[in-house]
Amino acid sequence: MATMLTINVKNYESQTQNFYFFQQPAIYTGGGQVYSNSLYSQSLGNYDNTGAIVTFQVNLQYYAGIQQANTPPQIGASSGYSSASRAIDLAPSSGSSGKLNDWTTATVNPLGLSSPIYGEGVQPGAFRITTPVFNSPPYFNVGSAVAVNGGIVLSNFVQANPASNTDCQPILKYYVQTGAYTPGVVMNFTQSSVNAALSDFTGGYSVCNVSLKSDGTWTTQLQ
Repeated sequence: MATMLTINVKNYESQTQNFYFFQQPAIYTGGGQVYSNSLYSQSLGNYDNTGAIVTFQVNLQYYAGIQQANTPPQIGASSGYSSASRAIDLAPSSGSSGKLNDWTTATVNPLGLSSPIYGEGVQPGAFRITTPVFNSPPYFNVGSAVAVNGGIVLSNFVQANPASNTDCQPILKYYVQTGAYTPGVVMNFTQSSVNAALSDFTGGYSVCNVSLKSDGTWTTQLQ
């Protein structure tokens, strides 16, 4: 069974709050500006009054993703529409003899990703997406997708260049922030991460309990 990363949120502020969840952008080699999507959004009442919590779960399995869009990415707009994803391995560290399935090749007509195979020269800790020759529009986004609460969402991405390789090294850090960002909508990571609650799963933890206190500050507990 695949490992799940879980964030449980309690709201101790007096008013009902909207919360949204997002991931720290991956490290990309190839491509230009990195964009982030909201992954999940939910309102939550005061815990003492309601006993309610929001639980966000993401599968630890890594996914390569591609998405078609009518326009280049824009903050506050949907990142695209048709998409495809593939479960994929990450390239081993330098000096390792293992050969993992860390490389997938994209097609744009029809939109898709090939079954991953071993690729030479993929950055350690990353996977590679190779894009074909194409003309824009339409545009294509490639990057790291995640399985969240039952669906697969493109978490962060770059705008794909034709006939190129993009190496993507995902980071297991997730954030909780107050406000409303519909899943799949492009957000400003730098702005949103200020004063957000950080759930850092890089140390092998799988659960993070997050509380928004009555004074507007956060507490987090990893287990």
